[in-house]
Amino acid sequence: MNNELKLNNELTTVAPASNEPVPPQTMVQKLKMIGPGFVVAATGVGTADLVTAIVIGTSFGMTFVWAIVIGSILKYFLNEGVGRWYLATGQTILQGWHSLGKWATGYFGVYSVIWGYIYGATAAMTCGLGMHAMLPIMPIWAWAIVHSLLGFALVWTGRYLLFERIMTVLIGVMFITIIGTSLLFLPTIGEFAGGFVPKMPDGSLMLALGLIGGVGGTITMASYGYWLREKNWKGKAFVPIMRLDTKAAYVITGLFTMAALVIGAKFLFGTDVKLEGDQGLLNLAELLGQEFGTPLRWLFLIAFWSAAFTSLLGVWNGVPYLFADFLRTIKTKKEDLHSIKPVTEKDKSYRAYLAWLTFPPMLIFFFGKPVQLIIIYGVLGALFMPFLAISLIILLNSKKVDVEYRNKWLTNAVLIGCLLMFAFLGINELQKLF
Repeated sequence: MNNELKLNNELTTVAPASNEPVPPQTMVQKLKMIGPGFVVAATGVGTADLVTAIVIGTSFGMTFVWAIVIGSILKYFLNEGVGRWYLATGQTILQGWHSLGKWATGYFGVYSVIWGYIYGATAAMTCGLGMHAMLPIMPIWAWAIVHSLLGFALVWTGRYLLFERIMTVLIGVMFITIIGTSLLFLPTIGEFAGGFVPKMPDGSLMLALGLIGGVGGTITMASYGYWLREKNWKGKAFVPIMRLDTKAAYVITGLFTMAALVIGAKFLFGTDVKLEGDQGLLNLAELLGQEFGTPLRWLFLIAFWSAAFTSLLGVWNGVPYLFADFLRTIKTKKEDLHSIKPVTEKDKSYRAYLAWLTFPPMLIFFFGKPVQLIIIYGVLGALFMPFLAISLIILLNSKKVDVEYRNKWLTNAVLIGCLLMFAFLGINELQKLF
């Protein structure tokens, strides 16, 4: 009898009556479960971020280590806010935006359509550029089509865990290649420590702000809640592991960006080499090959390709959630929003946007980008990060969130800082356009 009672108690502890997922309790269990953060990191570190960090390292040496640290912290608070909103309320970020008014979902709807068309072409061409540099057996546009279709096929299967594993493997590839390359150029302890002291050389303000704002992702940060749901993280009990997951994401992101800064600072600082855009990274690969041999050239080309392809895969998987949720939200009566089924990778609207990212942008490969569309894309894009920051300030201080999960004063201060900085950067981008 006593043995039966003991067994029953043990079974109750291991398998609670509730069907709700049980969060891990120990640090080892938590570390084994993290994964959406790897997706965030892999998606957020693109070739543009690497170029920015290398160029700043080339121009200013190790001066802006502090900017990477600040950028990683700011993006952590933004990403954590998206995850906390979902876990604390059970609502998606689109439902949150819709509660702010039709202007918010309207802005996102227009932005997502234009952004998807332009980004679909840009991401695929960047992948094609990297693969062509390694295997010039096809033209760049053909490799771009191959990568678009490969991303389309992988996401179409609707298997999130497969997608997460592939992204985790590619994160490993990026770690070996980008971090591995930077190990050849390790700065002294004094140089590295000096970079943590905030300094702003003449003419470097916009570069510094661009580096801070460029660490990590943009629109894909809003996809984080959907990746949490695919991982079956639901409810307030998962907030602690979500925070650990997000910290892992931006530690990795910071390390990648730091490695790129080190490469620029120690290999190119004081030279006349000028790097611009994705082609600049390929030129850097050639310079590394000339200096250290063919293996390092290949190592850096693989780093370039892995950074480009992970960004493509992350967008192909994450942003269709947002668009499908947008359509579902605007079609549903306000009083019914809390009871509608969550968006999945097999929804027709999800797959329609996946196709939008993949096929129409192929026209740009042959005909170029329409100037008017680029201007609209630039305007809406300059507004997105301030929009995300102010929406999190409003939503996470509202009564929709239980008191213990609302923003604390530090979080509010950081988000207000994000809002001001991204608004300033956005205004600067708009001035360039006009």
